[in-house]
Amino acid sequence: MAEYAQIIVDLSIEKLDRPFTYGIPEHLKNVVHIGDQVLVPFGRGNRTLQGFVIGITHRVELPPGITIKNICDKVPDKGITGQLIDLAVWMKNQYGGTLNQALKTVLPLKKTVKEKQVQYVELLLSPERVQELMDTFARKHAVARIRLLEALRQEGELPMTVISSKLNVASSVVKAFEKEGYVAIRSERNYRNPFSFEGGDSYRPQLNDEQQAAVDGMYDHYRRKDVAACLLHGVTGSGKTEVYMELINRVVREGRQAILLIPEIALTYQTMMRFYHRFGERVSILHSRLSAGERFDQLERARRGEVDIMIGPRSALFTPFEQLGLIIIDEEHEGTYKSEDTIPRYHARETAIYRARQSGALVVVGSATPSLESFYEAQDGVYGYYKLEKRYQNRALPTVEVVDLRAELKAGNRSMFSRKLQEEIAGALGRKEQIMLFLNRRGMTGFISCRSCGKALKCPHCDVSLTLHRDGKMKCHYCGYETPRMRVCPSCGSKYLGGFSVGTQKVEESIQKLFPQARVLRMDADTTRNKDSYETILSAFANQEADVLVGTQMIVKGHDFPNVTLVGILAADMSLAADDFRASERTFQLLTQAAGRAGRGQKEGKVVIQTYQPEHFAITTAKEQDYEAFYEEEISYRQLLHYPPCGHLMLILMKAEKEEEVEKLALEMENAINRFKEERAVIVIGPADARIKKLNNIYRKTIYLKAREYEQLVQMKNKIEQYREESGYRYGTVSFDFDPIHGA
Repeated sequence: MAEYAQIIVDLSIEKLDRPFTYGIPEHLKNVVHIGDQVLVPFGRGNRTLQGFVIGITHRVELPPGITIKNICDKVPDKGITGQLIDLAVWMKNQYGGTLNQALKTVLPLKKTVKEKQVQYVELLLSPERVQELMDTFARKHAVARIRLLEALRQEGELPMTVISSKLNVASSVVKAFEKEGYVAIRSERNYRNPFSFEGGDSYRPQLNDEQQAAVDGMYDHYRRKDVAACLLHGVTGSGKTEVYMELINRVVREGRQAILLIPEIALTYQTMMRFYHRFGERVSILHSRLSAGERFDQLERARRGEVDIMIGPRSALFTPFEQLGLIIIDEEHEGTYKSEDTIPRYHARETAIYRARQSGALVVVGSATPSLESFYEAQDGVYGYYKLEKRYQNRALPTVEVVDLRAELKAGNRSMFSRKLQEEIAGALGRKEQIMLFLNRRGMTGFISCRSCGKALKCPHCDVSLTLHRDGKMKCHYCGYETPRMRVCPSCGSKYLGGFSVGTQKVEESIQKLFPQARVLRMDADTTRNKDSYETILSAFANQEADVLVGTQMIVKGHDFPNVTLVGILAADMSLAADDFRASERTFQLLTQAAGRAGRGQKEGKVVIQTYQPEHFAITTAKEQDYEAFYEEEISYRQLLHYPPCGHLMLILMKAEKEEEVEKLALEMENAINRFKEERAVIVIGPADARIKKLNNIYRKTIYLKAREYEQLVQMKNKIEQYREESGYRYGTVSFDFDPIHGA
C-alpha cells in the first residue's frame, strides 16, 4: 500500500498553512516518521530542500494530471526542529485543535524584522554625580532611570539587550541619558563582559542540609531518569530558588541547558538579577513586553547555543535548546501554566514532561502549595518528592490568627477591618514596619452567600456555587441546574443573603480614613495598566516609600519584602464561593501564599485572616500552614465526585454567531457523544449555557465529559473530531479543554 507524507519545507509563517505531499519510497517505509527531517525535490530542475514530516497517510486526492514526487532521503538527525514538530503533533493529539495551531504554538516563527547591530551603553559620570542624579530621580519616583543608573554604576557598561529585556528599561530612557551626556552608546564593547560566566560561584549561596539533600536527590533522578518529574515542596521562604540555581549550575556545567518557567507576574528585576549575577549573559528572558522580532531573536540565540538558561512564562517551554537537560516550573500551582485563551489548551506541566522525555531531561515542579495533581503523583511514586520544612536561615513562620466576621457583626463592628486587624495595623505603623492587605476577590462574580452562617448557595449535584444571573435565576455552569433566586438561607433560615461588593479602592480609602498618617499604595488592574506601573509600585514599596500595600492576588505571588511584618487577609472565604470544583484548593493556596509574605526578614511576622467561615478546612489548614491535612480532606471530596486527580474532565466549548446555530451544534455534539460514550465509559453533563452565554456577539454552550482515565477522554475527543470532519458540519466552532482550571 502506498504511503504519503505531509511535509513542511519552510518554517516561515507564510508557508505553515501549506504542507506539501510527497510519496514515501519503498526503502523508506517504516523508516520515516512524524518529526523526521527529510530531503525532497522542490520546484523545477534538481533543486532539493530539507523539510519536516508533519503527517503520514495512505490516501491522497489529486486533480487529474498531477503526479506526486517521492522523498529523496531521510536526514539522520532530525534536530531540535524535528523534536518540536513531534511535540506539536503530541499536543494536537492530546489537547485538540488543528496541527497548524499546535505548530504555531511550538515553533519560533520568524518575523520580518530588521537585524539590529549589538550596542553597548557606557557610563560617563563620576560616582559623586551618579549619587546626585540618584537622589534627584528618587524624589521624582523615576524608577526606570534609577534602575538603569544603579546597574551602570555597578557594571560600568551594559549591552542594550540587557537594558531592554532584562532591566526592562525603554530605549527612550537610554537616549535621554545620551542626550544629557550621562552615557555613551557604542557599537563595540570597551570592557570585559560584566556578566561573564566565569566567577559565577562567587554568587553561590550556602545551602542548608535540607536544600543540599534536595539538590543531591533530584540530581540523582536526573542521572538515573527513573521518575516522570520531581516535586520540590517547600514552605514559603524556604529557599527553593537557591535549590533551582544549584541544580541549574550542575546541569549547565555538563554542557546541557535549562529552562526555568515562572508565572509572568513574578518577572521582577530583583529576581532576574540573581540569575544574571550567578550565570552571566548565558541567561536569556522571554516575557510579554518583548516584540515579536525581539522574541524570535532570543529564541534564535538559544538555537545557536549562545545561551544556556531561558527564563520565562509557559511559552519559554518551547525554547529550541539542542541539549536540554532540566525544566523547572516554579510556583507550579499557578493557573497561568494552563493555556485557556489559545488553542491547543495545553498545560505546561504535562507538556514539559513529554518534552523532557524527548531529550532525556529532568522536570522539577516547585511550590509551597503544590497542585493536588502533582502531590497525588508524588504520593503514588510517579514523581520524586523533596520537602523543605524550614525557612531559609531558620527564620520563623508567621503567627496566624483567624477572626470570625460573624462575631464582629454581632459585636456591632460593621467595618471591613476587624478589631484585631485594626489593633495590629496600629502597632505595625507605630514600629515603622510595613503591612500588606490582601483582598481575596477571585471567584466573586455573581455568587450569593449567607451573612449569618457564611455558607454560599451551591448546586445540589456538583458541589460548586450557583451563579446569579440578571434574569434572577441561580445557575450551575457544570450541569445546567437552575433555580429561582433564594430569599432564605437553606442552611440556617436567615434572610441575610447577599453578594460582596468591597473593592481595593474602597479598602484604600478606608485605611486612609482610619490611619491618616499611613502612606498607602494600591495594586490592582486599574493601577497597573501602564507598562512600568507594576514595577514602579513594587519598587516604591520595597524602598519603604509606603507603609501599606493594598491589592488582590497579584501582591502575594512570591514577593520578598523584609520589612513586612503584618499581612491582613480580607474576605478570606470569598474564593470558596467560586463556581469551580477547585475553589477550596485555590483558597488554601491563596491564603498560604499571602501569609508567607509576612516575617521574611529578621522581624517576627503576623497574619490576620478575616472570614465568615472560620471552621472551613481550607481556612483552618491554611492557618496552620498544614498542606498534608488540607490534601487529605480535599482529596476525599475529589475521590467521591471523580474530580481531578481522581478522575478527569473534558470541557467541550461550542460557539456560533447565531443562537439557533449554537443550539443545533450542541445537539449534534450531544448525538455524537452518545454514539461513542458507552465504549469509553464516560459520564456526560450538559449541554448547558456557558458561564457567559454571549460574548462579543458569539453564543456559547458547554458539555462536560467525566471519566476515570485521561486517555478515555482523549479517545472521545478524537472520535468527536473525526465525526465532525466526516459529517461536513462547518457552522460554529468546537474546542476542547482537559481538566480545565476554570469553567467556560
